[in-house]
Amino acid sequence: MDRADVGALVQSAVDGDGAAWKALVEGLSPLVWSVVRAHRLSDADAHEVYQTVWFRFAQHLGRIQEPQKAGSWLATTARHESLKVIKSLRRLTLTDDPQLLDRVSEDGTPEQSLLDAEEAAAESERIRHLWQEFEELGDRCRQLLRVLIASPPPSYQEVSAALGIAVGSIGPLRQRCLRRLRARLDKRGAL
Repeated sequence: MDRADVGALVQSAVDGDGAAWKALVEGLSPLVWSVVRAHRLSDADAHEVYQTVWFRFAQHLGRIQEPQKAGSWLATTARHESLKVIKSLRRLTLTDDPQLLDRVSEDGTPEQSLLDAEEAAAESERIRHLWQEFEELGDRCRQLLRVLIASPPPSYQEVSAALGIAVGSIGPLRQRCLRRLRARLDKRGAL
């Protein structure tokens, strides 16, 4: 194709002319294929690069500053995309070693990931229910349990001084509060 023809077709394609786009693809495809094939890619990789080149061309069609040089743009893009594929293939090591092929992924299976996500959601829901029921306890129970779950846990003498509860009453009151909380959770079915 002549450069002037290419420039005019690019301008028409930018303006939405489907026939111009088709003429560009038909006229410049041999160029793209020649660059891709020069990199000796597999058929699948070559087709992938070919499609990627035309996709990138369509993305940048309106921004090409020198439309008459669209062939050069396509050839350069085909070379870059081919080199990307070659580089990615170098990272792959083909093997027929059954120990490597049967190795379990450290990320786990998709099924295990789903189970873990469901378990985390269920745990989050249990915690939410726990705090909802906790807020429904009386003030005295909430205060005592909040103080007792502090980190580091305070001594019973410190709890007694802070809440005005006799040291000997803290343990039994704590048990009653926890039983009440458990009963509320059991009633809700949240455990």
